Amino acid sequence: MITLLTPTRGYSSVAACTICARNSERHYPVGQTTSNFVEVVDVGLSYGRKSRVKALDALTIDVARGEFVAIVGPSGCGKSSLMKLVTGLLPPTTGTIRVDGHEVLGPLKMVGMAFQNPTLLPWRKLLQNVLLPFEVTDEHRYKIRLKRSGYEQMARSLLGSVGLAEFESSYPWQLSGGMQQRASLCRALVHQPALLMLDEPFGALDAFTREELWDILQGLWLSQGFTTILVTHDLREAVYLADRIFVLSGRPGRVVATHKVDLTRPRTPDTAYDLQFQELVRGLREEIRVESARIKHH
Repeated sequence: MITLLTPTRGYSSVAACTICARNSERHYPVGQTTSNFVEVVDVGLSYGRKSRVKALDALTIDVARGEFVAIVGPSGCGKSSLMKLVTGLLPPTTGTIRVDGHEVLGPLKMVGMAFQNPTLLPWRKLLQNVLLPFEVTDEHRYKIRLKRSGYEQMARSLLGSVGLAEFESSYPWQLSGGMQQRASLCRALVHQPALLMLDEPFGALDAFTREELWDILQGLWLSQGFTTILVTHDLREAVYLADRIFVLSGRPGRVVATHKVDLTRPRTPDTAYDLQFQELVRGLREEIRVESARIKHH
């Protein structure tokens, strides 16, 4: 069972891990983006029974295999609702969603997820938190009892790649916010998901730590090649990380613009001073400003 009523945008730590069964056969090197891995086709979503609130309307988005896309838009445009739809936690009212060629009819078993709050379990040490996806999925819960050392080595390797090797025995409350978020990324990726879904993962961090984590995430994506969908309000973050950016309208959300980000990878802090980078951020801000003004005067 998946618990939805939690303080973190409708997800819980265990819920996030429960939908993240490992799919080790699906590992796509960067650059293999010849086919759509995620297809959101003419999707609508309405909440409520008596007074229906339309969150999304005729939304169409495609994400190529191994691609990194970002979703931006004014507050309340349905960005987080889209996350729930793609992962199968919420069924669409209209339209179709396909992942890896199959229609999404329930929670997916190939997804890693990370949120604005790390949602680490405070009574578990860091290594135990990262191992949680293995312990709550049918495919691995029995195997990990027999081959725990192998699973622990996978988790340790990932922690080491984000600079947390020496903190595997620490509790979450003993770590800074940035360190907790790095651990949250490790937990989302430890089972080698084909699809990573990120819902404002760095929104609660200070600017310096946030930008440091952009580089960590970019490095993991470049080395592992997982398909990524990032929901964010930070336009600089979207331009720094994404291959393409979808701009959603005000509610009900629909795509009003799509931008391809033609910036050389790996991107570095100096990339933010590139004229193309700055012009794209400025253009995105103007598009969202127009949408926000439309909502206020609607």
